[in-house]
Amino acid sequence: MFKKCIASITMLVMILGISIQSEAQESKDYQMWQNVMLTPDYTNLKVFGENMRKHNQTYHSEGNFNAYVYNITTGPNAGSMIWQMGPMMYKHNDSRPEGAHDIDWRDNVMPYVKKIHTVEYWSQDDELSNTSMVRGESVKYPILFVRMMELADDHQYLRKDFFSKVSATIKSMPGENPWGLYYNNFLQGDLGRHIATVGFNKNWTEFDEDGPNFKEAFEKLYGKNSFQRFLDARDDLFKNTFDEIWVYNKNLSGD
Repeated sequence: MFKKCIASITMLVMILGISIQSEAQESKDYQMWQNVMLTPDYTNLKVFGENMRKHNQTYHSEGNFNAYVYNITTGPNAGSMIWQMGPMMYKHNDSRPEGAHDIDWRDNVMPYVKKIHTVEYWSQDDELSNTSMVRGESVKYPILFVRMMELADDHQYLRKDFFSKVSATIKSMPGENPWGLYYNNFLQGDLGRHIATVGFNKNWTEFDEDGPNFKEAFEKLYGKNSFQRFLDARDDLFKNTFDEIWVYNKNLSGD
């Protein structure tokens, strides 16, 4: 009886959690990143920086275990950092650095970390994202505009159509418009970090410039007055959203 109960619970978890993960991992070669959000001990930033840099350059300087560090400069998590590893797949966790790596992280990094907030796995929607120009170009696109979204429970059926239209519109606009769509692979409860979109920027000046008109491009694809219906779907689809700016910290990263 107990084994049957466990099996039923496991199946229920699989059913409830599969909707977003399946979208991101239809390909056998899906791209995923592990993100650790942490707040350093501000009284020991110099030592923290030296030790984090040494750790990443020793153990996370290439391949699937390459580490990127971003400073969160705006939003509710400003002052914290993102330590990111990837792109990877779940199977790479079976061969990730251990032993001396874990000892170095425990003894030389963690003592200078005030708090670990989240450890998350984010998968990219390769079909809808527009990131071919970004791959391997962290230095070229060092400023990320990250929008976190919490899905409303009763309108998730709108998600695929909504983001398909966003993707098609962005790809139709002139010039390079790097944009990524990412799914959080595990349930987040009250944190509400279900989906993230990322705009990749070369510098802060781009935020002052008038880029392509999204509304104009949208209605060119989907017809006059279609943009209002799109906004209505957005309001139904999301329970909450918030924005952050992440700035690439090359000095602390592994590459």
